[in-house]
Formats: sequence, structure tokens, C-alpha cells
Amino acid sequence: MKAACHIAIFLLLSSSVFAQQFYARGEVKDETGNVLQNVTILQHKTGYVFRSGSSGTFGIVANQQVDTFSFFLEGYQKEKIEVDAEKYLSVKMKRLTGSAANSRRDKLSSQTKDLAKEDQKSWFTGDETYASILENHFVNAKKFPTTGMSLNVDRASYSNIRRFITLKSMVPPDAVRIEEMLNYFNLSYNKPDDDKLFDIKTRLSTCPWNPDNQLFYINLSSQKLNLDTLPPSHLVFLIDVSGSMDMPNRLPLLKSAFRLLVNNLRDKDSVAIVVYGGVTGVMLNTTSGGEKEKILKAIDELEPGGSTPGESGIKLAYSVARNHFIKGGNNRVILATDGDFNVGLKTETELDELITSQRETGVYLTCLGVGMGNYKDSKIHLLAEKGNGNFAYLDNFKEAEKVLLKEFTQTLYSVADDVYMNIDFNPEYVKEYRLIGFDNKVGALRDSMSIIEGGEIGSGHSMIALFEIVPSEINKGAIKDNFTTGKFADIKLNYHLPNSTKACNYNFTSRFEFIPLAELDKNYLFSASVAMFGSLLRTSPFLKNIGWNEIITLAEAASGKDDLLQKEFLGILNQAKTLYLKVKKKKGGTAQW
Repeated sequence: MKAACHIAIFLLLSSSVFAQQFYARGEVKDETGNVLQNVTILQHKTGYVFRSGSSGTFGIVANQQVDTFSFFLEGYQKEKIEVDAEKYLSVKMKRLTGSAANSRRDKLSSQTKDLAKEDQKSWFTGDETYASILENHFVNAKKFPTTGMSLNVDRASYSNIRRFITLKSMVPPDAVRIEEMLNYFNLSYNKPDDDKLFDIKTRLSTCPWNPDNQLFYINLSSQKLNLDTLPPSHLVFLIDVSGSMDMPNRLPLLKSAFRLLVNNLRDKDSVAIVVYGGVTGVMLNTTSGGEKEKILKAIDELEPGGSTPGESGIKLAYSVARNHFIKGGNNRVILATDGDFNVGLKTETELDELITSQRETGVYLTCLGVGMGNYKDSKIHLLAEKGNGNFAYLDNFKEAEKVLLKEFTQTLYSVADDVYMNIDFNPEYVKEYRLIGFDNKVGALRDSMSIIEGGEIGSGHSMIALFEIVPSEINKGAIKDNFTTGKFADIKLNYHLPNSTKACNYNFTSRFEFIPLAELDKNYLFSASVAMFGSLLRTSPFLKNIGWNEIITLAEAASGKDDLLQKEFLGILNQAKTLYLKVKKKKGGTAQW
């Protein structure tokens, strides 16, 4: 009996030892002692990924006292360290130098000239460990008159938001990219003059959510290319056929989407199909667009299964694209996936390195996302950004039809690369300004080496960019006296033509001309309602006194009766109102919206 008791005590002690958990703590800094936020930390034992907080610190639960961790951050050397949970760890990361550093610099979505990163520190709030996107704040126009942003045709954020709302789920704030929401509607297209690639129009009116301020609209339209006269295309369909794609809204949806795309191909176009999953290989060798039955048969035969070796798939697809490269043509890889890379490269830093090295070949990248959550969305967004391409999210067949059939040339044919826009405000009329959308990642703002890099603009694209303006006294007086002269802002569009390294630009001067809200074109009012929706989803501090009712009222007044997309937007707004008010009530808040 005594022996049995000893054995029982031994087993209890043993089990408590084996169940013991450890807590690995530490901090990450650069060589000069500056803290590094949002460093990706890979725990080798479990494969889990963590991030350092805003003060550079981290705390990770481990099942053993000694574990191995790898630390990744763009622009820095990877660090692999054996960590003893009983010792506080101080990780020092070294900057990359030379071409490797240039390829891995953080990319900014927008940048204000001469506005130091130190001045933007007041924009950061609290100790939010995972706050990856920071909303732009107001900037003094006299001190910093010039600002700029990278332009592209990405629309993925809107359809991803629609999916969350339709599934009655709250939208993660970092899934909200307002510039992509505005891109989705292709509002106010104005055909450029025949000898011009772009057209710019501007409007200045009252800000709907703050009557004391103004809203400045910049409407950019690109030339529509004639499909019949376009150069030949070589497209590589890179399709994820791993086990995670075995759901109706994933591989079956993609197969339907690619069938639509194939119907638009001409005889002089060509297609190859590369798959990755249980195996990685070429499913269809380069085939003329005229052999549609052969291409469609290869698509129909795709079946899901296995892991997700994204790295090997991407490398093989680019190899096929290079081997059949058409000089002067449209060479493009179309990656279709749920983003669940679980074999090979996994972290965003590793994917960044891979795709950046491939873009120099002159091959474009279009990414089609399906079925993923916000974390995987960020991976595919990164690939499109670094791969000189664009990103769309397909949440249903209607969206596939929109992206690959109705907007075929916008999605797959670039009229300009490395496009970014500079705006130089006149401080006589502008006291302060705030760019809406084009928000930067926190890591990019903290990185002194971060740069702004232009995006890709497709055929026949129309976009609206918005600035909230704090008017000067001269501005207010001019409106009161009905004075409509003088320069409000100079706008400069910088870009390269496809397959060219020659820098081009398009200049436009916006004159001071205030339009009362009641006289503003409905498309501009509608774009304001879209921006308000995105801001509310992000719980923006700049819309404190605005709720769902105000947004819905504005959207209803601005919507076109025959515009199906705008009608759908109204439906999403009402669904979101019901969802968010219900959640607010459950949390014990007072539903004032």
C-alpha cells in the first residue's frame, strides 16, 4: 500500500512536470537600439507565427524550457536563435545592405514630402501589438504641401468585406482598404483625349461627415485599349489544387472563373497551366488561345488534394513564363489560391524576397483570392504589390464574371506601370489635409528606409481619391464672396509605359472652384458614402458623430437607380447596420446609430 502511494505521487509529479508550460519573453531592436514592431517570430517546435508589439517586446508560451525561434523583418537579416525561457532575450537585428536591402524595403502606400517619421509618432495609439495599418492623419499644408500615393487597380478589399458581412461576421479593421473599396465601382469614367493616356478631373465640396471641412475629389481615368489591336498575351494560370481548396467557393469557383477568362482569348494569345498541391507540375503546356476546348478540358480535370507548396508553384510558373516570353507582349502569371502556404516559404518576408526577384523578368502578376481569412489576404496582397500586378477577391461567381469577363482588359492589360501621384496643395486655400485610404503599414512608417513605389493601372480604369480639407480663412472668404479663381493644387502623375524604363508624367492644375453639396455629381457623393462606410468599419476617430443612418441616407440619395453594384452596396450597408448594432447591444453599449 505504501509502495502504491509512492508510485501514485511519482506519477502525479511526473505528469505535472510534463504538463509544465514556459513563457519565453524578450524584445527586438535594431543595431542602434531602436525598437522593432511587427517582427514576425516563427516558433519552430509548433510552426506558430507571432509578432513583436509596439514596444518591440514579445511573450510566447512554450512547452519546453529551450526552444528555437526565427525572427523576420523586411530590410533586416533573418535571425535564428535558441531561446531559454528562464532568461529574458534581447534580439538585435542587422540591416541588409546593397541590392538585397533595396528589394526588401518596406513599401509605402502614401508619403508626404519632408514629413519625418518622428512627426508621425503621435499618430500611433496605445500598445496595439497587431495594429498593422495606421490611418492617415491631418497634415499642415504650409509645412508639408506635397504628398503622394501609389496607384493601382486592386479591388479585393471590397469583395472580401462583402463576404464578411454576408456571413454575418464582423470585418477585421485591417481588411478594410478604402482605396480598393473606391476602385471597385469604377466611378465617373472620363475618356482621355486620343493623344493622352490619362484624364484627371477634380471637385471640391462640403465634407459630408464634417460640415466645417471640405472634401477634395481627384478622378483619374485611363485610356481604354482596343482588345483587337492589343499585342499577344502569354498567360500562365498558377492554380492552387491543395486539400484546402476542396470547398465549393474555392477550386470549383476558380474553375468557373478561368472558363470565363478563356472565352476572351484570341488565337494569337497563349495559355499554360501550372498546379501545386499534392504535386507541383505543368498541367497544360503552352497552348494557343484558339484551342479553347483543350484548355477547358485541362481546367475541368483539376482535382484538389495534398499540401500547399506555394514556393515551388510560383517558381515553376515564372519559369514557364520566362521560357515562352513574348517580347513586347503581355506576359502574366495569374495566381489563384486561398493563400494557405504551408510548405516551403511561409512568412510574408520570405514570400516578399521570392516575388521581388521574379518581377525583374518583366512578367506581371495577377492574384485571385478565394475563401481566405484576413491573414491570408495579407499574404496575397503582398504578392500582388511586390509582383508588379493587381489583386481581386472572388467571393462568388458574379464577382468572377465582373473581374474576368466584364473588366477583362482592366484586370489583365496594363496601360502604365510604377504609377504614383503627387499632389502639391496651395496653403492659401488649404490649412490642413488628410488623405483618405492609402494607409501605411505601421512597420513601413517606423522604417527609416521605407520607400513609395508605384503600382499598375489597367485599361479603361477609373478611380477616385479623396482628401479631407481643413479650409483656410481665405478659402472660406472666397466661398462667401463667390470667388472662384486661383490654384488649389498641382497634380503630377508619374509612370512608365509597359516594357519601358523611360519615366513619363502627366500634369494637371486644379483651380479653386467650390461646388455646394446639393450640386455635386452623384458619383462623387456615392464615393463619399463608400469612404464613410470603410471609415466606420475601421472605427475611424475622424467620424465620431456619424453612424449607419447618415451613411445609408447619403448612399441612397447618390445611388443610380439602374446601377446593380450601387444597389448591392445599399443592401450591404443595411446588413452591416443590423449586424453591428446587434453586436453593440450584446456588449452592453447604447445603440445610438
